[in-house]
Amino acid sequence: MGTKEKLLFLFESQKGAFFSGEEIAEKLSVSRTAVWKAVNSLRKEGYDIEAVPNKGYSLSVTTDILSVQGIRKYLSPVCSEVELNVLPEVETTNALLREKANAGATEGYTVIAGAQTKGRGRLGRSFFSPEDTGIYMSLLLRPVGMTPSQAIRLTTMAAVAACEAIEEASGKQAWIKWVNDIYMDGRKVSGILTEASFNMETGSLDYVVLGIGMNVYPPKGGFPKEIEQIAGTIFHERRNDGKNFLAAGFLNCFMNYYVSWEKVDYVEKYRTRCLVTGKEITVVSAGGGKRAVALDVDEECRLVVRYTDGQTEHLSSGEISISLNK
Repeated sequence: MGTKEKLLFLFESQKGAFFSGEEIAEKLSVSRTAVWKAVNSLRKEGYDIEAVPNKGYSLSVTTDILSVQGIRKYLSPVCSEVELNVLPEVETTNALLREKANAGATEGYTVIAGAQTKGRGRLGRSFFSPEDTGIYMSLLLRPVGMTPSQAIRLTTMAAVAACEAIEEASGKQAWIKWVNDIYMDGRKVSGILTEASFNMETGSLDYVVLGIGMNVYPPKGGFPKEIEQIAGTIFHERRNDGKNFLAAGFLNCFMNYYVSWEKVDYVEKYRTRCLVTGKEITVVSAGGGKRAVALDVDEECRLVVRYTDGQTEHLSSGEISISLNK
């Protein structure tokens, strides 16, 4: 860890507090010149660092920039094995993490970006990922004893974790549109993309890349026309450290479920937040759409639907559409 990273860790641990140049130099075991250079480097990255004679340097409490140091201060012990890597921009966090996984990265390796140039959602759709207004995260998992048919649990526990993190940060209710979209006030604010790699010899899971994108603040110029009637944001105005708090909150909640995935009951929490239960939906497939009623979410996190001909089906994957004003 370089001087700049150590200084940011100090600032983030006591945001708003002043540290003299001499005090910082002593804490970091560097020269005053090195401190000055590190402060200027952070300022160039957008950090609002105040300098006051006879008081020293202070990181403004209004700073809201994603960083390893900013996220880690909120993480609970259950995330001790999570290795954070925060980047300003990538093509897609899932693709980058797949490369790391294939190169032998260990479970818990996490990539978080401030923007994606080729963000992807389910079914090959693009995921709007503008800079400075969202969180785009991928977490590497190597679940022991989980069968391919059980992998849907990772998506559903991630959906519950996203709701809980959003609710803690915003104080507002979050809902799940089966299977992987998070809604607030009738608008989609988050999407989850889970991608698995299988061992061809054993048929078991090799690794899983769990990706999640969150629309934290309104983007400059608004959302693109094709999604402006669907997309929403978690906050309408900037929050002090809003993105770091949300990112850490999701990791805390998700890892709390994941470490005991065979025992912890998150299904009921998913069920109570499922906004499609009891509503008319359309089950989308390559052959077109079929009208149905969503009856329930079963213990395997499958959506139980009844079609207009009276037949029922338990959906473990797929796409549904729903009019939320019904």
